Amino acid sequence: MPVTARRRPTVPPKRSFLDKAAYIAAPGTVVLGLLYYFGNQYNEAYYRTFGVPLSDLPLSIQGVLARSPHALFFPVWVLLVCGLVVLLGLGWLGHALARPENERRRRTAYRSLLAVGLLLGIVGGYPVFFRDDLLAFLPAGWERGLVPPLVVALGTTLAFFAIQVRLGQHDPGRRSVRVRDADRLWLVAGALLLGMLTLSLFYGVSRYATMAGEGQAKVDANGGMKLYPAVEVLSRLRLVHHAQGIEFKDLGAAAGPYRYQYRGFRLLLKTPASFYLVPYHGGYQNSMTVVLPDDDGTVRLLTRGSFR
Repeated sequence: MPVTARRRPTVPPKRSFLDKAAYIAAPGTVVLGLLYYFGNQYNEAYYRTFGVPLSDLPLSIQGVLARSPHALFFPVWVLLVCGLVVLLGLGWLGHALARPENERRRRTAYRSLLAVGLLLGIVGGYPVFFRDDLLAFLPAGWERGLVPPLVVALGTTLAFFAIQVRLGQHDPGRRSVRVRDADRLWLVAGALLLGMLTLSLFYGVSRYATMAGEGQAKVDANGGMKLYPAVEVLSRLRLVHHAQGIEFKDLGAAAGPYRYQYRGFRLLLKTPASFYLVPYHGGYQNSMTVVLPDDDGTVRLLTRGSFR
């Protein structure tokens, strides 16, 4: 009688935490989410500088993503350059401390790096995350937006490197139970430092995106808002506004119901219910956003020979 061999059931391989997380948030989704977030920070700061309420921003996902390079290119470039320099320096230092004759120096080095790293990361992180007013001595712009979070990131990196040097002091095969328990606490501290490093970098890029949006709005206003179309406002009623450099002309009754003409505006934003107009004379100091309704038929906007 032939004997039939039974195949043993295959056990699916055990998946790591990263494999499980990939099912929830694919890397591409995370990247798009970050691009959207920083692009939205940039857009909100840009239009908020002109006094446009954030709830009135009719921005599409494509429009937000299109602005994300303005918010990300410079900080990511700075992070890559600084990260390369720091990692090369720490790699050289770690290689030098790994030599047997430098055992005493290795102990002094990791203690010093840990103290400096915690000082920069924790003490320096207080004004960055909680007391932004303490950084008012820094120049406005990328210096105030990126330098403080980069200092915190440098401190956490040094402290994490010190922990790695500390854990590499002992031979894993000869560690006692007491040493292994202490190493677990050091590993937990290292994980917390990595979380703080991620938080500081994320916070720094977010702050830079906001400052970049505000700065670009001021540059556009001082440059005459050339990226936006010039419009001619025709109104049934006389407009009450305080914008400077606007040309007004009464066309008379023969021009029809829209007899009042205003020139000198550019269309900043169009929402389903309103026009947001800014003058292109006078620069940012004299800039003022004029909001006109688009639902009662009292105004028309003429641009390139057509009514809007």
